[in-house]
Amino acid sequence: MTGQNVIAALAADGADVDRLVADLPADQWTRPTPAPRWTVAHQVAHLAATFRMAAMAAGQPDAFRQLLAHLNEDFSGNVERAMAPYLAEEPAMLLRRFREERIAAETALTAVPEGQVVPWLVRPIPAPVLAMAGMMELFGHGQDIADGLGVTRSHSDRLRYLCEFAVRVWDFGYISRGLATPEVSLGFDLIAPSGAPWQLGAADATERISGPAVDFCLLVTRRRHRDDLALEATGAVAEGWLDIAQAYRGPAGEGRRPGQFSPAASRS
Repeated sequence: MTGQNVIAALAADGADVDRLVADLPADQWTRPTPAPRWTVAHQVAHLAATFRMAAMAAGQPDAFRQLLAHLNEDFSGNVERAMAPYLAEEPAMLLRRFREERIAAETALTAVPEGQVVPWLVRPIPAPVLAMAGMMELFGHGQDIADGLGVTRSHSDRLRYLCEFAVRVWDFGYISRGLATPEVSLGFDLIAPSGAPWQLGAADATERISGPAVDFCLLVTRRRHRDDLALEATGAVAEGWLDIAQAYRGPAGEGRRPGQFSPAASRS
């Protein structure tokens, strides 16, 4: 994994989400998405706010630390305040600001020297890992937009970076629920969109998750219920992990209901 490759993948994923809304009529920005009370505009505003923070973390770390110092323990409130300036904009300007924040984040991440960490919400992380976190945000909120608009997405093997990120933070589901993380290692046997096999995590682990990489990403972003995905678990810990998996810190949210989306649509 090189930083430049990951950031190029981040830019490509951002462009994919951009295409979902680039030609969207203004009245369609208020369409609801599967996230309760969030419209298409909310999804784009959240992404814009996230990229703004990433650009600040990579390019202005002291300012980012000051921003963190002013956040409180009200996670939802912090998210709403970050989105508010973007939601106040008309759709055309919101789209423009989304693009500007993405470019700023990509530029700032590219300028971080190799091996140098940047501050982030939980702990300092390398710039390529922050780019992978950005890909996770784009995947999850992009899926919400696609679902709200009734659009079927296609995926490339760039998902490898998101899968690697989810494996890196496999304990987030336990942490967010105040649960002890099991003292075991998990292995992941995934099938890329291209059909290539990906083996991630502990190669010799007896506790394993297997299935399509797209389904794995839908699971860890909590955009599909496990019952609607072609993922299989080997071992009791792996079986329980499928119920709580998430690749982001903070509240798990309501997730999605079993049967809310067809398995065929999930894997398209």
